[in-house]
Amino acid sequence: MTDRASALRAEGRDIISLSVGEPDFETPAHVIEAAKAALDAGETRYTPVAGTARLKEAAALHFQRDLGIATQAANIIVTAGGKQAIFEAMAATISAGDEVIVPCPWWVSYPQMVRFCGGRLVPLITHPRDGYCFDPGDLEALITPSTNWLMLNSPGNPTGAVYPPDMLRSLADVLRRHPHVMVLSDDIYAPLTYTGQPHATLAALCPDLADRILTVSGVSKSHAMTGFRIGVATGPDWLVAAMARLQSNSSGNAASISQAAAVAAFEGPQEFLTDWRETFRRRRDTVVGRLNAIPGLSCPVPDGAFYCLVDATPLMDRFGGDDGKLALHLLEAGVAVVAASAFGGRNGFRLSFAASEEKLDAALDRIESALT
Repeated sequence: MTDRASALRAEGRDIISLSVGEPDFETPAHVIEAAKAALDAGETRYTPVAGTARLKEAAALHFQRDLGIATQAANIIVTAGGKQAIFEAMAATISAGDEVIVPCPWWVSYPQMVRFCGGRLVPLITHPRDGYCFDPGDLEALITPSTNWLMLNSPGNPTGAVYPPDMLRSLADVLRRHPHVMVLSDDIYAPLTYTGQPHATLAALCPDLADRILTVSGVSKSHAMTGFRIGVATGPDWLVAAMARLQSNSSGNAASISQAAAVAAFEGPQEFLTDWRETFRRRRDTVVGRLNAIPGLSCPVPDGAFYCLVDATPLMDRFGGDDGKLALHLLEAGVAVVAASAFGGRNGFRLSFAASEEKLDAALDRIESALT
């Protein structure tokens, strides 16, 4: 959809893109300066495959300070974005027929990674009425001897769902009864929550399960560094080592300059995040209010990230029950969004509120006009 929007812009069309998943803020100045300094210092060579010692130490600081996970550099790998870390974990562990349980709606790449590795995706259906959280009993009902992984994403893309500590503790009780199941915890949006409570993640709440959990983080969302392509992951040493072997024979190390910038991101000032969160929260409230005022649309309030997953079920007869056609209709009206079916959902679309208030107001005017 983003590509379609770009093509229409090239033709001279006025398109507001709310389809892309990246902050619209500028990368912090101290991060940019660190990248420049690394260039000036000639840090343009290969680094260790799994990341520089300096960045792995900075990542350990981040995991402890921001996620509550006590880890060390030896249990950390630096990848070219969080996506690479997730893919490597799947590729290192999944054999044909292995099952991976993924809460649905899900981020678009999760099922593709599982299928590429020969695994079988097992959807764990969630609902907006529950804030897209799920009952641990529903998870346990899906576990079989072939279950290899449970994938968690909190705050979630595309739903903005945040898993509360009590839910995670209950999940841990299920996992203790099934010691063959590993957990991939994608916490890339952890700094962007609006509940007023500290972020909760499974490895921090239940350290007895740490040898079965890979926690993935990075700087893309927290520091507006999507183009730098830096992810970090921490987990059991055998898994991190296997991921590093894969990385050694595929991409090699993440970019040296990006690694230097990520050190500054993790070690430098974090106070700007308070303003970013408040801006996102204000935008969220405006967008959710306006969406829910449009006849036929409904949207729960997301507790994190910068997405709204909008239900348009009452309008779907107009589009033959195809939310892809709904998304294309909105594109013709000048707004790029992504169909819910891309995320395993249905009858709606995902909208990103990582855009200026002026763009969001204009986009919502166009959506309202197109649908009413």
